[in-house]
Amino acid sequence: MLILGLDPSLSCTGWGVIRAEGSRIVHLGNGQIPTRTGSAMTERLAVLQASLASVIAEYHPDRAACEEVFVNKNPQSTLKLAQARGAVLAACGAASLPVSEHAARLVKKAVVGTGGADKTQVQAMLKVLLPGAKIAGADAADALAVAIAAAHLSYTPRTR
Repeated sequence: MLILGLDPSLSCTGWGVIRAEGSRIVHLGNGQIPTRTGSAMTERLAVLQASLASVIAEYHPDRAACEEVFVNKNPQSTLKLAQARGAVLAACGAASLPVSEHAARLVKKAVVGTGGADKTQVQAMLKVLLPGAKIAGADAADALAVAIAAAHLSYTPRTR
C-alpha cells in the first residue's frame, strides 16, 4: 500500500510517500511545497492544491494521512493553517484518496515511542526507519512521520 503523508502549512506544506508492506516500510519520495509570503491567499492555496495534485499524479498513492489541526495561541495562525489544510484535503478529494487524520502526539508516539518527542527525536528515528532517504526538510520529515504513523496504526499482524 502506498501512503501519502501530509504536514499542511500555508508557508510550506510537507509531503512524503512510503510503501507499507505489512510491518516493512520503504521510502519512495518526499518534498516541500513552499508558497510566497507576499502572494494573495487564493494564489497560495492554489499553489498548494496544484502542487499536491502533481505529487498524487506522480506517485498514485492508495491513501493519504494528514496531521490534525491544533489550535495555536494566535487565531490568525490557526485560520491560515486550516485554509492550507483545506487546499491539501481538496487535492486528495479530487483524486478520490481516502484520508486518515492523526494527532501530532499520536504520530510522535507511533514513530518514536513517546507522544512528547521533539522534532529532533522524530528526525533521528526517521533515519533509522528510512535508511538512506534524503529528506527535503523539517516539513517533509513531519509528513513522512505522519505516513509512517498511518502505516503502523493500520497494520495488524496476522495471527495463526
